[in-house]
Amino acid sequence: MPSQVIVNADDFGLSAPINAVILHAFQAGLISSATLMANMPAFQAACVLAQQPALKGRIGLHFNLTYGRPLSQAILAEPRFCTAQGEFDLALRQRTLRLSRSEREAVREELETQWQRCVAHGVIPSHLDSHQHVHNIWPVGEVVARFAREHAIPVRLARNVGANIGPLKRVFKTLLNRRLKQLCGVTADYVCTPMDLKAGLAPAHGVLEVVAHPSALGGHDFGDAYLATGESLKSLVDRQLQGVERVGYTELNMS
Repeated sequence: MPSQVIVNADDFGLSAPINAVILHAFQAGLISSATLMANMPAFQAACVLAQQPALKGRIGLHFNLTYGRPLSQAILAEPRFCTAQGEFDLALRQRTLRLSRSEREAVREELETQWQRCVAHGVIPSHLDSHQHVHNIWPVGEVVARFAREHAIPVRLARNVGANIGPLKRVFKTLLNRRLKQLCGVTADYVCTPMDLKAGLAPAHGVLEVVAHPSALGGHDFGDAYLATGESLKSLVDRQLQGVERVGYTELNMS
């Protein structure tokens, strides 16, 4: 069993229904962390909810380069990131290894702007991850990890637990995760989805993050986007990680 688990709900701030589910999942003790989308319609409402005791200090930034409109200006001029109409439309391959100087600077500016919008609304992010895992693109990940180090917060690793990670992908993820940790300083040791837990793949040691997208099942139960309709995320986590302490990213020590 891992020594600790972070059950993180992505997409906080995306919509009012998602905000409500995440709040309820915190109050039920299912999740111990969530990440906030700074450019989405329900962002400000999420920031108000983030002040509640169950959530306070446990909200990170879900850095977004793929959905909606950016908050900064420079990235609008980058055709691999935005359309001419000013919407995000990421055109980088997963194995992209290089950004131009202007692209790197634009990504950094957008990250800074999303961060500062959180701070301006009373939320200092506890850690960094990204919508649709865009920081798993190597040069984007380097920007994100360096930023995280500057702010003394952890960053999510690329998923490294799963039966469907082939040999070549595993080598890439291992190298990427080594680089993210080198640049950032502190991360969880492992990252998986609820499906990986269901397959019995929880690591035998270390700190594990479970990436969740919870949904309401009624009462105090929750499903998840990764699971079959009606399948309980709460029962799965309780069963597979029985007795493992649930923590937030603020409880990991920065070096």
